[in-house]
Amino acid sequence: MDNKYNYFDVNNKIYMVTMALFICIIFYYGHFEVGILTLGLYAILVVYNIYNTKIKKSEWKKFIENFSSKLDIATTSTLVKLPFPLIIIGYMGNILWYNQSVTTMLEGEDLFNKNIRDIIKELPLKQVLDGKKNLFPNIKIKNSFYEIYTNIVDTDENKNVKDKIMLLYFYDITEKNNLIKGINGNRESVMLVEVDNLDDVIKTTEEDKAPLLAADIERTINSYGQSVNAVVKKYTSNKYVIIVQDKYIEKEIEKKFDILDSVREISNGNKLAVTLSVGIGRGEDTPSKNYEFAASAKELALGRGGDQVVVKKGDKLSFFGGKTKEVEKRTKVRARVIAHALMDLVNESDVIFIMGHKNPDADCLGSAIGLHSIIKSTNKECYIILEGISNGIKSMMDILLVDEEYKNTFISIEKFKSVKKSNNLLIIVDVHNEGHVLNLEIVKEVEKVVIIDHHRKSQDFIQGVVLSYMETYASSTAELVTEMIQYMVDKPKLKHIEAVCLLAGICIDTKNFYFKTGVRTFEAAAFLRRHGADTMDVKKMFSDDLDIYLKRADIIRSAEVKNEIAIAVCPQAIEDTVLAAQAADELLNITGIEASFVIVKIGDEVFVSGRSLGKINVQLILETLGGGGHMTMAGTKFTSLTTQEVVAKLNEAIAEYLKEGEK
Repeated sequence: MDNKYNYFDVNNKIYMVTMALFICIIFYYGHFEVGILTLGLYAILVVYNIYNTKIKKSEWKKFIENFSSKLDIATTSTLVKLPFPLIIIGYMGNILWYNQSVTTMLEGEDLFNKNIRDIIKELPLKQVLDGKKNLFPNIKIKNSFYEIYTNIVDTDENKNVKDKIMLLYFYDITEKNNLIKGINGNRESVMLVEVDNLDDVIKTTEEDKAPLLAADIERTINSYGQSVNAVVKKYTSNKYVIIVQDKYIEKEIEKKFDILDSVREISNGNKLAVTLSVGIGRGEDTPSKNYEFAASAKELALGRGGDQVVVKKGDKLSFFGGKTKEVEKRTKVRARVIAHALMDLVNESDVIFIMGHKNPDADCLGSAIGLHSIIKSTNKECYIILEGISNGIKSMMDILLVDEEYKNTFISIEKFKSVKKSNNLLIIVDVHNEGHVLNLEIVKEVEKVVIIDHHRKSQDFIQGVVLSYMETYASSTAELVTEMIQYMVDKPKLKHIEAVCLLAGICIDTKNFYFKTGVRTFEAAAFLRRHGADTMDVKKMFSDDLDIYLKRADIIRSAEVKNEIAIAVCPQAIEDTVLAAQAADELLNITGIEASFVIVKIGDEVFVSGRSLGKINVQLILETLGGGGHMTMAGTKFTSLTTQEVVAKLNEAIAEYLKEGEK
């Protein structure tokens, strides 16, 4: 409006100046009567022009005000009645205004004095304010899905962040999501089912009832297939392939795959419970790719001890079941086959390296010593890679290093680079996952890698190994190695200290034969006893001084017990996790405690040691926190949390485990 009237004022001024000049010219030439008359007319015109301009300005102002008012009403009406939900928020997320569509979207919920995070918890306000992201897809609100578009409005010239407001536009994509979900739900997923202990179950069943038991197992699996409208094909005596639509897999996930319980409850004269290992591949475009995923998932289920379902979707793995104790395998055929295969690899290699996990314990070092002894007896160059000596193996190392033969056996990670040759073999003991192996770079550098371990298989297991011997039923890796060395060479001979180290590994992991001991555990111990090992030697090796004993007592004193689970926090600084593990073991000796967890802070890291008598699976609890281990023995660590935060996370994991157990 001001620009328009500036234009009018300029034109009027030019016109008036021209008239004034014209009058001056008339007077100059002596036409006084005409000049006076003209001057009078000029005065009348000036007055009229001023009056007329004021009227036009007033009319124009009224027009503009009227138009602006109508425009504001139209804009406000449009925003209020906009078919898309719109919310205006402040820089802290406080809701300033919203339209009618938002009320419909939230089913009448009042947003007065609320924050946007009360509705959308996952909205990153900082990213929105920085302009890094303005589209957020697949946000679930109530029972619908929306794409959220954001726009930032600066309310002053300084662009102060506190003066910024954000507009959030919601676009309903529920129908699109349902369509995609329907298409994906009709895709074929692949289930590979294996009765992982069929032979052992049949052997423990009376001969006349064995066929009926086998028929019950097959009937249960076929009935399960019919319940999910699947195609079931049995291709060996204990293996099945099931083709099923993915929407049924979703329902089974919600039910935690109760097929595991159904099969376990089969009773037809069998003394052992029937268990399944199931691998499921889903989410890929082709059945062949899903089959590959299912095969990989089933292998992982078997490696974790069976009686569980592993679902693989892309890179994501989900675990269900796995709450029963591993059943000891009675045959030693696999141990003999693995031993012979390992010796073939040893004979064709120039240098053999043995490596364990970070912060090695007695089982890790003992099994490494056992393998080293047999390999050296074949005149092969062999080294044990060790970085630092923890308190858990210090007493063993003190005794070993007295022997001249072992002074050059242990090498550092740095020394490995100068010792390795063109044809190397790496044997990894007591660990199989990338996150816990002593040095992952060494694993990648060596051409041939062998794994010997007794832990349940985890997600980040080392890939590309030429030989893997993982038996979760075994009490310890030392037990597996003790069995293997009896087949690796004829008439194996062990030094007294070597036999003691292997027995120490078994004793420490079984808590002096309290936990996870089977027939083969005692057979391995008997073999070592014949080579001079004695449990008294082990006891002397790991005896504690008074200071350690008192520290352990302090940890036990701090324990709090709830739902038969004890949680203790180490009240003082310690140097390694051995003391925490010992305290967790001691807590199980107290009446009414079925499982124990001890938390200790060492440097910037917080460690958790879990132990159980078998009723509670500590591995499943700590696995949700990034750890792993066995049903009765597990652990995990954190690098960026305080002790109190770890306690809170542990309590949440325990509560979730107990909640699932009630279903």
